Amino acid sequence: MKSNAVVFKDRNQMVFESVDCPDPGPNQVVVNVTHSWISNGTEGSYLRGERIEGDTPWRPGDPHPFPVIAGYQKVGIVDWVGSEVTGLSKGDSVFVSVSAVTGMFEPRGGHISPSVSGAGAVIKLPPGLDPVAYSGLVLTQVGFNCGDRPRLEPGDLAVVVGDGLVGQWAAQMLASRGANTLLIGRHADRLAKFKNGETLLEDSGAWVDAVRERFPEGAQVGVDTVGSLQVMGQLESLMKRFGHLVSAGFYGAEDRLPLQPPRYKELSIDLVSGATRERLEKTMDLVAQEKLDTLSLITHRFPVDQAAQAWDLIESKRETVLGVVLEWA
Repeated sequence: MKSNAVVFKDRNQMVFESVDCPDPGPNQVVVNVTHSWISNGTEGSYLRGERIEGDTPWRPGDPHPFPVIAGYQKVGIVDWVGSEVTGLSKGDSVFVSVSAVTGMFEPRGGHISPSVSGAGAVIKLPPGLDPVAYSGLVLTQVGFNCGDRPRLEPGDLAVVVGDGLVGQWAAQMLASRGANTLLIGRHADRLAKFKNGETLLEDSGAWVDAVRERFPEGAQVGVDTVGSLQVMGQLESLMKRFGHLVSAGFYGAEDRLPLQPPRYKELSIDLVSGATRERLEKTMDLVAQEKLDTLSLITHRFPVDQAAQAWDLIESKRETVLGVVLEWA
């Protein structure tokens, strides 16, 4: 069958065009997409040719990783349900992660409609909120995972580095668990969106000393959402004994983390990645209860046929960008 998709044709080249999808089978669902949420970091690294699949960085000698349909999150309306699928009906409002495609470097993609997906990739939305609130659910779930994993007691200090989407949701989640949460970033307007804790505007490299002076007792939780080995080392230096480090960044080919320094403090380290159905459903419940806020983090919306303009804005960094949603209908 034919669909329309945002296709990365080569490094820093994209088009919105017709593509081929496999005909749906008995265990699949066809969805007419209404909104898809760009993952600025992950998709940007695909667009620049920096990764070839999931968290696997591209290295010289690897296959040329194009064309590819990037992305992994969207919402829409069910148009067709396979004979072996239960719990879903035509007309349901749903979240969808990846969908099947043919003729691409990877046999799956996100920004595509109509989408053909396995039933396990489709979750019915609860009533209430605007469905677009769930269109970034995979990415929201990464932030949930960052904030849900660490051991902490109410009042413990949690330091989150990075004021992008994952950092925002990680900070929201930690604060909801009772942590004294400090979000550190380089953008005052992004930091202003975090309402449930403290923030630190930092663009000089002196944030470690500022945190140490402000919180001499040290942190129980440290979360790196920017993908920096330097930041991981800086966070380690701030941790209390038996604290908990979380890494949610993409480190590319330079991904060697020294283990002896955190061993001295007997720190735990979580390396969060990807999504599970269970975490997606937990995250969806928290969004529905408005314990995780997504809508206020959408800063830009573009018609899907203007995806190139959306990416020009994201990559140029000429203005503050957080959530960027493509509108299909």
